[in-house]
Amino acid sequence: MPLDVATPAAALSLVERLPQVTFWKVGLELFVAGGSVLEHLKAQQKKIFLDLKFHDIPNTMAGACRSAARYGVDLLTVHAAAGRVALEAAQAAAVAEASALNLPPPNLIAITLLTSLNARSLAFELKIPLELADYALQMALLAQESGLAGAVCSPQEVAQLREICGEQFLLVCPGVRPTWAEAGDQQRAMTPAAALQAGASYLVIGRPITAAPDPAAAFGRVCQELEQALR
Repeated sequence: MPLDVATPAAALSLVERLPQVTFWKVGLELFVAGGSVLEHLKAQQKKIFLDLKFHDIPNTMAGACRSAARYGVDLLTVHAAAGRVALEAAQAAAVAEASALNLPPPNLIAITLLTSLNARSLAFELKIPLELADYALQMALLAQESGLAGAVCSPQEVAQLREICGEQFLLVCPGVRPTWAEAGDQQRAMTPAAALQAGASYLVIGRPITAAPDPAAAFGRVCQELEQALR
């Protein structure tokens, strides 16, 4: 569940309102506002998806992942577009730092293409001469070949990536929206049940729950729909 709020106080309030949630995503806005929320989540034995999407030169990527590993997070995002040398440096640094501190290493997860972008954005804005699905596949394969644990992709790409990358490769899907929720700025969305059935390892479902008048009721509604759909 994303803690897509602006302040640590708002984040801690949401965590308290949803004690049944065991895995929280901390993104760039909240992390910059105050990293203390990570310590709070660890103290409550929550799993943490640190979604900072590092994208830089290899030395800087390695240093950033080395620092992030000290928090003991479970998932950590980097951009596959940083390239093989940067991905390998990031992976090695995170594993080495976690090992030195006797912590489990974070699973590095590569961003293939932001779900706010669509095929037109890829072709006309980024000038990448590949079909969107082909580009996402190439980025996922680059991540896998560089030793990363998985990739972030839209639900539309997950079936192909699961087939080609195998069952052990983690696939994290944002852009997941229940049928009763608005798509918002997600250009490539899918329902939670359809995304799981397509092969997603983890679903990122944020605003339909966090922006609801009653987040706990919205979370329960999503869980109930998933249970019914996957029976």
